Amino acid sequence: MDRFFRERPFRDRRQAGRELARALADYRSRPDVLVLALPRGGVPVAYEVARALDAPLDVFLVRKLGVPGHEELALGALATGGVRLLNEDVVRGLRIPPEVVDRVTAAEQEELERRERAYRDDRGPTEVRGKTVLLIDDGLATGASMRVAVAAATGRPARIVVAVPVAAPETCDEFHDEVDEVICARTPSPFYAVGLWYEDFSQTTDEEVRDLLERSAHDQAIAS
Repeated sequence: MDRFFRERPFRDRRQAGRELARALADYRSRPDVLVLALPRGGVPVAYEVARALDAPLDVFLVRKLGVPGHEELALGALATGGVRLLNEDVVRGLRIPPEVVDRVTAAEQEELERRERAYRDDRGPTEVRGKTVLLIDDGLATGASMRVAVAAATGRPARIVVAVPVAAPETCDEFHDEVDEVICARTPSPFYAVGLWYEDFSQTTDEEVRDLLERSAHDQAIAS
């Protein structure tokens, strides 16, 4: 526990994004780079990264499938395009029946589609084929949401990079076998939870997500 308090948390997601951007400096001003944020908490982080790297920003929509009554525990995750990954250890260990898994999936699919409309209006997702994609979130605990994002993106980008400000060391290590590169700016041990590494871990709103996406698009239009 003493070691936990020796490393200062990030002030907020924007400051975490600026620190992560320094670790991603090799990707600055490359025309093939695309920054994709996992909403909602990953968007303020990714905005700072995209601005520092002079790269376009978009969202990659992923929804955690929470165990009913214990929603912070992920039984799996769902991404745009209908990609679903289940945490079989959790499903088996808690003996969650298939109809419960399907009910949770249906509810999160509805929320995922709502966010698609809220964040993009009628605009489709950014083309990722042939791109170097930086998948960004505000942190990795179990990595369930990031894994489904990787699964949904695999086979289309030229290169996939998972990048986060903070991660559980073992989770960060696991991703080395799943993507082309993993960058975890901090891997404190003991880890406990992502939120403990932020002084301000308040919920990112839909309005903030839309605003940051619009600001990033405006900056890119000016730069071009």
